[in-house]
Amino acid sequence: MLNNRLFKDRKDAGEQLALSLEKYKNKNVLVLGIPRGGVEIAYYVAKYLNAELSLIISKKIPHPFHPEYGIGAISEGNIVYIPPYISVNVEVLYPLIEELKEEIHRRVMIYRAGKPLPEIKDRVVIIVDDGIATGVTFIPAIRLCHKLKASKVIIAAPVSGKEPNKDLNEADEHYILRQPEQFYGVGLTYENFPQLTDEDVLLYLSKAKAFNNAIK
Repeated sequence: MLNNRLFKDRKDAGEQLALSLEKYKNKNVLVLGIPRGGVEIAYYVAKYLNAELSLIISKKIPHPFHPEYGIGAISEGNIVYIPPYISVNVEVLYPLIEELKEEIHRRVMIYRAGKPLPEIKDRVVIIVDDGIATGVTFIPAIRLCHKLKASKVIIAAPVSGKEPNKDLNEADEHYILRQPEQFYGVGLTYENFPQLTDEDVLLYLSKAKAFNNAIK
């Protein structure tokens, strides 16, 4: 399995991903990390691009009978995505979706002090996560940015499988550094991949205040 370790840690992956987005440096783009792990990657991307950093919250919807299996996702703005190949009674998901709405609200209150997303209209938005397994968490975030009239929606991640979800093509551009032949999960492509906490997310948002304020 060591041969599948493509990145030392999220810092290494974020700095590499940032270089691939060079053409957006100093272009007043908005970088949105998906908590939790995506925020650390997004921090290094935004820092290199001299871009504003914030976050967009999207949560997997677990299968009602197999919680470890994500069958869709919901983002802030109540954008719900269930892939067309998933056969499930939507009514069964209502209690799960309501729980996730509460968690999304909690995270908005903690991470953004209850504030709305930064201005998105007519801006290039780069949505960042630490990897793409099924891709479902990206899709409602993409749709929300389109709904808010971003001029361009880009998704960026260090790694994904060879055939990520086709609905990711709703984004205008994709930046994925590696798509290994043998892909067993995002975490297995990192040498060091700790689970991040709310405090970790707040730390990266706090560190970003310096360049966010400079941009404004």
